Amino acid sequence: MSNTYVAVSTDPIKSYEEIVEYAKEMQDKADLLHCDVMDGKFVQSKTYDWAMVENLNQNTALMLDVHLMVDEPLQSIENYIKAGANIVTLHYEAFKKKEDLVKAINLVKSMKTLVGLSIKPETSFKEIRLFCYNIDVLLVMSVEPGKSGQKFISDTFEKVKQIAQFRHDNNLNFKIEVDGGVNEENAKGLREAGVDILVSGSYVFGATDRKKAIESLKKN
Repeated sequence: MSNTYVAVSTDPIKSYEEIVEYAKEMQDKADLLHCDVMDGKFVQSKTYDWAMVENLNQNTALMLDVHLMVDEPLQSIENYIKAGANIVTLHYEAFKKKEDLVKAINLVKSMKTLVGLSIKPETSFKEIRLFCYNIDVLLVMSVEPGKSGQKFISDTFEKVKQIAQFRHDNNLNFKIEVDGGVNEENAKGLREAGVDILVSGSYVFGATDRKKAIESLKKN
């Protein structure tokens, strides 16, 4: 078994009750629960808020990897951390002023929580690399955020290799995470490129044997 972690995403699930049941079921199968928070502004879809994260925190021992796809992240960070988020991932593109992004990163860290930074497929790594000195996770979106079941963008492999090389050259320790269209076919290439955390939505959720599907993502 590799050292790759698998985070199962709540994204394909529509009902709150089903999300909680899925979180309970995944407790002894997945490594993290990836909570996709969408506000209907930053992305078209709308999911849930910090109250649901609190509910999940009360129903599973899994680490909660909270991915904020929202328009004004600074306004809600504290609520998500108080609700039980273990990782708060901020979208680079959600910040019009980059000093606000610095402020948000520092706020998450000051509350003793791991901080992630996420980039959309069209955002180049070069644009955000200075922020990598102060984060715990870099989340590379391999589909456009906000819609479940999209096809994996193959340029992601090259982007991940570039990030992994930069991390190595600068002796940094942030984890590389990939989200979007991840399945057994592309997982091996992603692991070889340097990914530490694979986020799976539809592939695991739609599997007949979910434990086996998770194991297939970690296989050497």
